[in-house]
Amino acid sequence: MNDSEPAARPAHAAQVPAWLNALGAILRPWLRIHRTPDDVRALLPDDSRPTIYVVERYGLSDTLILEQACMEAGLPSPYAAADRLPIKRSRAVVALSRRPRVFGRQPHPTRSETLSLLADIVRADPLKDVRLVPVSIFVGRAPDRESGWFSVLFSENWVVVGRFRRLLALALNGRDTHVQFAAPVSLREVIADQDEPERGVRKLQRILRAHFRRIRATVTGPDLSHRRTVVDALLNAEPVRAAIATAASKENVSDAKIRDRARGYALEIAADYSHPVVRSMSFMLKAFWNKLFDGVEVHHFETVRSVAPGHELIYVPCHRSHVDYLLLSYQLLQNGIAIPHIGAGVNLNLPVIGPILRRGSAFFLRRTFKGDPLYSTVFREYISQLFARGVSLEYFIEGGRSRTGRLLSPHGGMLSMTLRSFLRESRRPVVFQPVYIGYEKIMEGDAYIGELSGKPKEKESLFGFLRAFGVLRKRYGRVALNFGEPIHLVSLLDDVAPDWRSATEDPEAKPEWLKPTVDVLAERIQQNINRAAHVNPINLLAVALLATPKHAMAEADLIAQLELCKTLLATLPYSDRVTLTPLSPAEIIAYGEKMAWIRRVPHPLGDVLTVGEDKGVLLSYFRNNVVHLFATAAWVACCFLNNRRLARASIVRLGRLVYPFVQSELFLPWTDDEFAEQVQATLNFFIDQDLLEADGDGRIMERGPGQSDPAFRLRALAHSLLPAIERYYIALALLVKNGPHTLSSGELENLCWLTAQRLSLLHELNAPEFFDKSLFRGFIQMLKERRAVWADENGKLDFSAQLIAVAKDARVILSRDIRHGILKLTPEKHAQLSQAEVVAATPD
Repeated sequence: MNDSEPAARPAHAAQVPAWLNALGAILRPWLRIHRTPDDVRALLPDDSRPTIYVVERYGLSDTLILEQACMEAGLPSPYAAADRLPIKRSRAVVALSRRPRVFGRQPHPTRSETLSLLADIVRADPLKDVRLVPVSIFVGRAPDRESGWFSVLFSENWVVVGRFRRLLALALNGRDTHVQFAAPVSLREVIADQDEPERGVRKLQRILRAHFRRIRATVTGPDLSHRRTVVDALLNAEPVRAAIATAASKENVSDAKIRDRARGYALEIAADYSHPVVRSMSFMLKAFWNKLFDGVEVHHFETVRSVAPGHELIYVPCHRSHVDYLLLSYQLLQNGIAIPHIGAGVNLNLPVIGPILRRGSAFFLRRTFKGDPLYSTVFREYISQLFARGVSLEYFIEGGRSRTGRLLSPHGGMLSMTLRSFLRESRRPVVFQPVYIGYEKIMEGDAYIGELSGKPKEKESLFGFLRAFGVLRKRYGRVALNFGEPIHLVSLLDDVAPDWRSATEDPEAKPEWLKPTVDVLAERIQQNINRAAHVNPINLLAVALLATPKHAMAEADLIAQLELCKTLLATLPYSDRVTLTPLSPAEIIAYGEKMAWIRRVPHPLGDVLTVGEDKGVLLSYFRNNVVHLFATAAWVACCFLNNRRLARASIVRLGRLVYPFVQSELFLPWTDDEFAEQVQATLNFFIDQDLLEADGDGRIMERGPGQSDPAFRLRALAHSLLPAIERYYIALALLVKNGPHTLSSGELENLCWLTAQRLSLLHELNAPEFFDKSLFRGFIQMLKERRAVWADENGKLDFSAQLIAVAKDARVILSRDIRHGILKLTPEKHAQLSQAEVVAATPD
């Protein structure tokens, strides 16, 4: 604070009337103010212009809160600032709306006499100006652990409350008061383009009201009507009425009967948002997190805080656990952002649980909309209604929880509906916010292992939910929420479909560019989720230990491998949003033992760290969370599994061949040329780490002997990508072995799956994704897209001699034993199982 400043600070208390000081002294013990931004003085530096604070609603309590917030931030008091105003006022505060007075002349409910007088003075004197500072005040936005359950009834929302209710809110929730200062506004600049001062004042008030509505919507959520009102508006929408008429005509029944069915669909879908329920759930969840987790780390939250005001936010997190729903919403609420409406599977609409989730902002959707155009129309119209009301959304584009730890292939249904709703209701710009969620243990771990081993998925039920309370007896380590780079929809549309604005003329149309745009958007979301990964100690232990045949390493080797992984991620960062555990290798090992992921086997020649037999499969889940971060290094290491010497050019050439398939599977962000640059940088890193040596001109790379430490570390790095290379070889070997015009895509997929499954049984591979049908399906699709294979007129796959050459290139990566083992297991078409046998062997 400057000593040369006017005596506003010392006179702070002296300027305030004695009676107000007394009320402030009574109120102060009940208040704890959280200011936004943290450094308000940087936002509002000293200025020669008079300052006047603008609040949304008039109230004595708001004046006292503002007074204390200014004092704590080192800003001029509203009473001290009044001395510098060009008009006589007791305090420099303007409220955009006022309550009726009990006595005396009633003020205008919306027009500010103070702003009108100031506008007249500013217009009359070109040297005068006034600095307007909008200030938003919220009492009880998120009750904390010390709050009582009664507090939630008096937390902040959209209702203009009376004096008694405001007093109760201060008594119950005053210690969770949030004051948000906005950037100052020049009164002169706002009214400069208006012919009449009063018109300029009305314009200013509209701007300020819009600002306060935007901030309130960001902090408390949009002003939602009763669910019944939303449903009625939905049923009266033209697309739904047309769908009702079509269904009635097709089924030869009355419109009223189909309308009742549509109403049933709408009630099944629609959320029934309740502020008290959300506040109550936030109160309960704090104790829940403390019971289950050792902490929740949130990274890059400033991204959300910067884009939330004025934007339609669509949160698109990865889906690892049922906890994802609650965790993200809770953290948003705790950080001052309104929780979104969350798309949940209708399987969670259980007795007791469903109504609670619905009031906590969940809306429900079926797994498939096929065969019921009425349901599809009702659901699409519901999403449009949410858009029209400015409601933020959250949904999982993977369609379900990942059982393998990898990102799943995205489903475009919700994205397509979002884009079509944006074309109809493009009132605010839309931003997709990718979110990476990383766990150190997952509650559904045992269930995932069972499902991957062939057991049917257990259907959700109330009994199952109650039985799940057993998880409260366990600890699950730490959780990380990393917010990725936001995706601005308009910018993406301009790049992918420059003429998209013409589609807004017919909002019910389905333009040709929609599907390609959805595909690009889905891939961008998955890439940005991966770019925001968090690497925790369990991820690193999984990457290192699962690379050995018995999932065990000497302690010295494990420390060296962990150090190599950390150095690689720090030296060649995948993106600036990836976060890495600060623990040292020794601390990571100790943490893994504490979490019971690994155990120590004492030995006179040095302890061995090993993974228990029952934990190997589940630990692969956590390796798969971060496998994309090591993809380039793993590829380079793969090239030296069976070769001591290789040319740089050969490594890059082979990398360009395999990269499109790895990119599609792991959602890698680079182009072919960028990947080549990554390969070159990784080779240089390996040389710096003494894992490889280069000849005099740097063209030939060489590794040490097979039993050397550098060779061991390269083998360990290579292992994370090796199963993918083996899967690709299985598909290529099957195609070549059976010949062209023999297998259809479906037949090739089944044969690949059966071969991989058998190979996994024979070699005890603890990688459940190794025989994942969807990965084979994606590889075959990528072969088609790159015109490496194509379907003939009978639907059978044909291919060129180039594919045979690619298959032969596999000898550079895969050893003779692996290639011969795969070739021995790959059946020809006439030897494959019958369709009935395939179905019987396929897990549900």
